[in-house]
Order: sequence, then structure tokens, then C-alpha cells
Amino acid sequence: MNVAVIGSGGREHAIVKMLADSKAADNIIAIPGNAGMNDICEVMYRVDPNDFDAIAGICIEHQIDWVIIGPPEPLEKGLADFLIDEYGLTVFGPRRHEASIETSKIFTKQLLDKYNIPTADYKIFSNYNEAKNFLENTDFPVVIKHDGLGDITKVVVANNLDESIEALDHIAQFKAEDTLKIEPIIIEEYLDGEEFSLMVLVNEDVFHPFEIIAQDHKSAYKKGVGPNTDGMGAYAPVTHIDETIRQEAIDKLVAPTVQAMVEEGMNYFGVLYLGAMNTKDGVKVIEYNARFGDPEAQVLMSMLENDFLNMLEKLKRKEPFEMKWKEGYMAGVVLATKDYPYKENFGLPLEFPEELKKHMYISGVSQKEDGSYISSKGQVLMVCNHGDTIEKALDNVYENIQLIKYNDGDFYYREDIGHRALYRNK
Repeated sequence: MNVAVIGSGGREHAIVKMLADSKAADNIIAIPGNAGMNDICEVMYRVDPNDFDAIAGICIEHQIDWVIIGPPEPLEKGLADFLIDEYGLTVFGPRRHEASIETSKIFTKQLLDKYNIPTADYKIFSNYNEAKNFLENTDFPVVIKHDGLGDITKVVVANNLDESIEALDHIAQFKAEDTLKIEPIIIEEYLDGEEFSLMVLVNEDVFHPFEIIAQDHKSAYKKGVGPNTDGMGAYAPVTHIDETIRQEAIDKLVAPTVQAMVEEGMNYFGVLYLGAMNTKDGVKVIEYNARFGDPEAQVLMSMLENDFLNMLEKLKRKEPFEMKWKEGYMAGVVLATKDYPYKENFGLPLEFPEELKKHMYISGVSQKEDGSYISSKGQVLMVCNHGDTIEKALDNVYENIQLIKYNDGDFYYREDIGHRALYRNK
């Protein structure tokens, strides 16, 4: 079978690597792909990911059997709808309406409320003064969120009134006709507990949760300090969170959500990513995403031993299947540019040995004509390593990330990935 992977990040790099190991995959095309993929698939660098006609043309020309959409932006813009409705292609990735589970936090909150699925209490505001008045009379901490996709820094945990007003001013998008009206935002209860990520493969009323969970690290700096990011590292499995908690998340969160989408007439086909919090009152939904997590996908797919394409074929036919996982642990650490996530630093040079490539997932690296590498995004790459224990996996990954050469101050990475697991193992 011929497969097209849409996207250019580390998650898509992980998908391409999985497909390269699939006996069922004859040809793999990445649109637009990145510098880490060109030795394992055909990369369409010059194709604009927003040019749906160009993407469709490539798929038809190369007789693509499967289109796998990696990032959320093309889902929000309706790429799946276009490829399915106009060309009859098989797309793994939900249609625009179904992708609302990620692209609109308000949509998801209201869906969860309607079907009594546990999540944080919340209020929606479209008026600046009303939001400010609420913050002046609430208990802290709170979480303030922009409704849709976009700047990751527009999800802020505020610990006091000053922080909350600063966050409100940063997140609020005013409407020109009235300076008090803002694009909808959510202010929600801060959930205290331990967060984890569970990936679920869904085809309408049929779903298959991953048998292991991952844990990522959103804060830019160690000990949870700094702004929110797309992820600074991850590891799996999370063995200090008991299997009963994963099962509780499936029973109380995932299964009711899948059923709720069916009841609402949604034909979901793709990955449903659950970000959950294990609180003293049980597991609750923090968020849902409509695609694999990044950086969780990189560690999880490094652990998965199934033929990925055969697994998708069975999911499409709603047939049961088993997932097989490597023994041990996988850990990954993200290298980011100095001002990430506030600023994208392009053109910063870096070098890495050839043998390190097998442990790397590229997110934001470009290759110059002379063969050298430079940064092309704030989130640059992720190094992943395996170990029999979480300690060994982390030792291996930090040993490898130090092999990357760059100018002092140009890049940074967190040095405490997996700290919750290490603490629990003591």
C-alpha cells in the first residue's frame, strides 16, 4: 500500500519511521516532511500544507491508499473532508467537525457537561470586564485558556490575581467594534494531581486504547517553571500510575466520550488523545486532542512493535487487534531554541553525529545546500532512548543529547525529564 503522511514535525517523523518498518507499506510520501525523513521516504518539501489541491494531486498521482494527517491545523481547516468528499481517499484523521474535540475547548467542555463526563469546572467569557470581575472574586489557582488552536502560551496557570490579570491581557483578543468584547475564553478550575496522556484509536463506536500511558512535560523549565510549551520531553510507560487508573480513565472518560460523539452524530476516525488528571476525586479530563501527542508519539511509537499499517486496516474494518510493546522504558528530551516558546529562532546552526540520527525525531531543523543544519522552529528535535529501567533510559538520552554541538546560549533543554518517575522509584 502507498501512504501519504501530512505534516513536518517530530510526530510525523515518528509516524514515517513506523511506516518504514511496515511490511504492508510499499511507498511513503511526506507532505511537506522534514530534513530527518528524506532517507526513509519521499519528501515533498515545496508543497504548502495549506494547498489542498496540491496535496490531493500528489495523492492521486502516487495512487495513495492511506492519508495520515499528523498535526491539528489541517484537521481544523477541513483537509480530511476535502480528500474524502472530493477524491474518495481513505484518511486517518477526523473531519473538521469531529476535530472540534481539539480545535474548540468550548465545544469539548459543553459536550463533556452534557454527558456528565468528569472535567474541571469552568466558565466562558466574551466580555473583558466580566472576565476580570470574575478573577477579582475567585479562588486561585485558576487556568485561563484561549478557545481554539494557536499560541501555546495562551494557556496559563495563574496563582494569584496579578498573574491572572496579566494572563487575561495576554490571552484576550478584542473585537474591533467594541473594546469590551473579546473572543471567547475559558477560565477553569485548577485540577490538582498527576497528569498523564492516553492515546486511543477510534473508528466511530469502536475504540482501542493504548495499553501504556505516557507523561509529558509542558513547562519550559525544570520544576514546572516557565511558560507552557508544546512539550519539552516525555517518557513511557508511567508505571508509578497504577493500571487501575488507566482503566478508570477508559471507563469513566474515554468510553463515555466515544459514545457521546456517536450520540451527537459524529463519525470520528483517527486518534483521540486524552490528557487526564488523576485527582483525589478520581480521573478527570484536562483536554482532548484529535491527533497523536507530540512529544508523546515519539516515545510511544518507539515502544510499539505492531505493523502500524496493518493495525490501521483492522481499525478501519472494526476488527479487534492486539498491541505489542517492547519491554523496558523509552524517554525523550526536546532541544529548543533559546527564546522558545515566546519566539521562533530561525537559522541557528547545530551539528550532530550521524549515528545519533537513529535516536532523533526532527521537529524544526532545515538542511542548507552545503549539508549543514540550522533551526527552523522553536521546538527543534527530540532525542529518544530505551532502557531496561527508567533511570537507564534517561541516562542514555541525556548522554546522547550532549553529543549535539551548538553555540552556547542558542538552545536549551530540560534536565529533569522523568522526575516524577525517578522520585517514585526512590
